[in-house]
Amino acid sequence: MPLLKRKRDYARLVIIIAGVLPLTIGIFFTALDARHTVQQQQVSAANTLLSQAERMSDSAWDMITGLRQFQQQPCSQIQNQLQRIGSLNPYFRAVGKMEENRIACSSAYGTEPGFLKDMIMRDAPVTGKAWWSLSIAGTAGVPDRPAVIFMRDLPDGEGFWAVIDGQYLIDFMRAISSTHLYHFSMTFSDGAPISFGDPHIGASSWFEPMIYQARSNRYPLSVTLLASPSELISAWRQVMFIIMPMAAIFSLLLMMLMSNWLQRRISWRDEIRRAIISGQFRAHYQPVYDNRLQRCSGAEALLRWTTPDGNGVRPDIFISAAEAEGMIVPLTRHLLDLIAEDVQAWQVEPHFHLAINVAADHLQHPDFVDDMLQFAGRVKDKQFLITLELTERSLIKDGAEVARKLEQLRGCGMKVAIDDFGTGHCSLSYLQTFTMDYLKIDRGFINAIESLEGRTPVLDVIIQLSHDLELEVLGEGVETALQFSYLQRRGVIYIQGYYYARPMDNATFIAWLAEQGDQPVEQDRRLDAHPQASL
Repeated sequence: MPLLKRKRDYARLVIIIAGVLPLTIGIFFTALDARHTVQQQQVSAANTLLSQAERMSDSAWDMITGLRQFQQQPCSQIQNQLQRIGSLNPYFRAVGKMEENRIACSSAYGTEPGFLKDMIMRDAPVTGKAWWSLSIAGTAGVPDRPAVIFMRDLPDGEGFWAVIDGQYLIDFMRAISSTHLYHFSMTFSDGAPISFGDPHIGASSWFEPMIYQARSNRYPLSVTLLASPSELISAWRQVMFIIMPMAAIFSLLLMMLMSNWLQRRISWRDEIRRAIISGQFRAHYQPVYDNRLQRCSGAEALLRWTTPDGNGVRPDIFISAAEAEGMIVPLTRHLLDLIAEDVQAWQVEPHFHLAINVAADHLQHPDFVDDMLQFAGRVKDKQFLITLELTERSLIKDGAEVARKLEQLRGCGMKVAIDDFGTGHCSLSYLQTFTMDYLKIDRGFINAIESLEGRTPVLDVIIQLSHDLELEVLGEGVETALQFSYLQRRGVIYIQGYYYARPMDNATFIAWLAEQGDQPVEQDRRLDAHPQASL
C-alpha cells in the first residue's frame, strides 16, 4: 500500500506539473512578447523624433547656406533682411552673422555686437570643424527654454549661425507621449538635454523602466527614451487576454493526456507481468522457404498475446509498450522459455533455422549472452541453426560492446540478421558495426513490386548490396506469386510470408511441417493473402 500510495502521489505531481507548465510557459512568453511590443513602440517613437530633428537640422543648414549671400556685407546693409528672415521662418529663434569670433549682427539683437558665449550662456565647443551644432539650455534672451545652435565658420573670419527653438521638439515629444507614458531626452553633440516627461518615471514600481537609445546616422544627435513599467504591464495584459485562454485549454488537454499516459504506463507494466505469470502469451511460428532446397528450412518465432476474454493484443502495441516500460527483457526470456518447451515435439533435420527477434535493450543487457547460451543449451539436441534478428525499433547505443557479444555468440554457432532492413534507426550503420550473416528485406519494399520485368530501384539496390556483402537474403511479407517470382529471379534465397505460410501455433506448425514442410512452392498457386501482423 505505501508503494501504491507513492505511485499515486507521483502521478498526481506529474499531472499538476503538466497543468502548470503550459501556464508558466504562457506567462513567460507573453512577458517576452509584451517586452518586445514595448521595445518596438520605443523604436518607432524614437525614430519618429529623430526624423523630425533631422528635418529641423536640414532647415537650419539650408538657412545658413542661404545666409552666405550676405558674406562680406556690412551689418548695416543686411540687418533688416536678417530680421525678416528670422521672423518668417518657423523653428528659428534667431539668425545672425559672426565676425572675428564675435556676433556682429543678428535678427534678435540687431547690430549690437556681443560674444557667442554670452548668447548661448556657455563656452563654445572646440570641435576643430568649420561647422557644428549644439543643444543648449537656453539663450540670453530666453534663458529658461532650450534651443539648438547651428554654426558655420568661413575661412575669411566670418561665419553664420541659426538658433532653433527647442520648444518645437518638446511639443513633438508631447504629441508622441499623448498615448504612452514616456520620458524623452535629446542632445546635439553632447550638449544640454532637451527633455519632456518625468525623469523619475516608474521609480516607485517593482519593475525598472525600459530604456532605448538611438542615434542619427546623419547628424550628431541622439535620443534616449524611457518607457514607464506601466507600458510593459499594459502590453502584457493585452497579450495575456489573447494567449492565456489558449494556454489554459492546452493545459487541461495536457493534464488529460498525461493522466491517460500514466494510467497506461502503470497498467502496461502490470498487465504484461500478469500475462506472463498467467500464461497468456504463446509462441507462433512462421515457416521460411529455401529456394535452393525447395522446401521449408526454418521458422521465425513470433510472440502472440491472447487475453482471458479471447481477444488478441497486437504485437506492435504490446512490444512497443514492453520496450517503453522496461519489460522487453523479461518478455524475451519468457519467449525463449516457450520456444524451448515447444520444440521438444519437433521433428526437424539438423541445422533447421530458428529465428528469434532480440531488442536493443536486451542486446545491451549484461545477461544477454548468458540468456542465449542457456537457451541454446536447452535445445542443443535439436541442432538448430539459431539466428538472432536485430530489430530496429530502438537504437543500439554501445555498438562496440554489442558487437563483442554477437561475435561471442557467432563463435558458438549462432547467426546474426538485420530484421526489417531499411525501416529503422540505422540499418547501414549496423552493417558497418556488426558482423552479419543474413539481411531481411522489409515487406514495405516487397510491396513495391509491380511486374516481373519492371524495376523496383530501392529493392534492387538492397538485394545487390546483400550480394556484394556476401550476405544471405530473406524477403519477408511475400504475399503474391508475382513477388515470389520477382525475388526468386534476383537471387533471393529465403522467402517468408503469407504466400508460403502464415504464422501458426505450435500444434498447427508441427502438423504443417509433417504435411507440407518438404513440398516445393507451386508457382501458379495464389493465396487470398492479407497483410501480416507486425512483431
